[in-house]
Amino acid sequence: MTHPYIPNAVPAVRRAMLDEIGATSVEEFYADIPESIRLHRPLNLPAPLRSEAELVRHMDELLSLNTGTDQALSFLGSGCYRHHVPAVVDEVVNRSEFLTAYAGEPYEDHGRFQALWEYQSMMAELLDVDVVNVPVYDGFQAAGTALRMAGRITGRHRLVVATALDADKLSRIRDYVRPDHEVTVVPVDRESGGADLAAVREALAAGDTAAVYAESPSALGLVDENLPALADLAHGAGALYVVGCNPLTLGVLAPPSSYGADIACGDIQPLGIHQSYGGGNAGFIATRDEPHLVAEFPSRLFGLVPTQVEGEYGFGDVAYERTSFARREEGKEWVGTAAALHGIGAGVYLALMGPRGMREIGETILALTAYARRRLAHVPGVEVPFGDAPHFADFTVRYTGSRTAAEVRALLKERGVFGGVPTGTAAPAGTGKAAFDPREAAFCVTEVHTKADIDRLATTLEEIVK
Repeated sequence: MTHPYIPNAVPAVRRAMLDEIGATSVEEFYADIPESIRLHRPLNLPAPLRSEAELVRHMDELLSLNTGTDQALSFLGSGCYRHHVPAVVDEVVNRSEFLTAYAGEPYEDHGRFQALWEYQSMMAELLDVDVVNVPVYDGFQAAGTALRMAGRITGRHRLVVATALDADKLSRIRDYVRPDHEVTVVPVDRESGGADLAAVREALAAGDTAAVYAESPSALGLVDENLPALADLAHGAGALYVVGCNPLTLGVLAPPSSYGADIACGDIQPLGIHQSYGGGNAGFIATRDEPHLVAEFPSRLFGLVPTQVEGEYGFGDVAYERTSFARREEGKEWVGTAAALHGIGAGVYLALMGPRGMREIGETILALTAYARRRLAHVPGVEVPFGDAPHFADFTVRYTGSRTAAEVRALLKERGVFGGVPTGTAAPAGTGKAAFDPREAAFCVTEVHTKADIDRLATTLEEIVK
């Protein structure tokens, strides 16, 4: 059926598009989408709305069904966190010259280029590197892109994941690198929660590894003491070392570059970006200023560049010929432009916080996380694994009673508490499936929580799990 507003619904146009990409049918084009996530029925859409007033009322009704993390006591984390966002961040990013432009960056506006250059410069200082990109869509994409960069640099095929990794993130990475790479996930040590160095060494023995990937903190919230040793193993095998990190930790934890990371990546959502229905994300990639590394960035880099006036400099794209904007379909990867506004917000946040502020918020979150783990460990029916290992924001608990993590989460929600998301914590090598303990759950605390909040969580869990 031809749709009046969708050009590719015209049969001749659809046929021409399929011929251009070499597919015989639309079904062949979508062959990579697993059957398990296909709908197999028409969308359940309401009848057409005939006025703007009706649409507004309908949307208000839908939105009223949501309960935000600022309306309940929330201990949700795992990559999207509730932090305090200083008012001045919103004041800056909501200015019309920043907010309304296409993709957050009109090409004639050198003031915006400078704002993003300032963001890159502060991120580089935080990460102790030379080069940081204009943000990509999210931390998941940043990790996938960093690993593909490592593959192009080394010319190798295998990617080895050495620390606990969120199952959704692993799925996204696999999809992103699949045309060129195979991902091997090495299960973590179940007692310590950290990387199993012997198993990683065995995975590297074949000699075809492009990169070892680790996270700090890991999906368990654990700060792994084996991170420097993983760098030695990666480099000894001729691979690059790629580390994903939470940038908010870097006021209190060493940056990945200090323990051997060739490429650092992550999500800037903790840096002054609001949660937005699970979104509000943007990804960073960071390296040393070395030609073989910089040449493989597919994303935009802003710096000081000469203008048409001799001796004059402005802010703009560096090595633009790397990008798909310049090379189109011949580019190394596709470049998105939708996250630049988040980079400006993160830049304002970093400028406000400064080194002292970053240290203070890091110390606060470390202390609150330690208190939460100790407090919940005293709840009958709750175990907190991994001993005294340092955790930042996220941490894992294990219920010992008859109720599963899913049941406990539902009962917490009935009591106005969000948290305790069921989680897998390790993946068998080569399967891509998370080993799932139905009694394990993830919680998270940040600087917005108080001791009383954590005590309320503990008391509520006592009522549920006993």
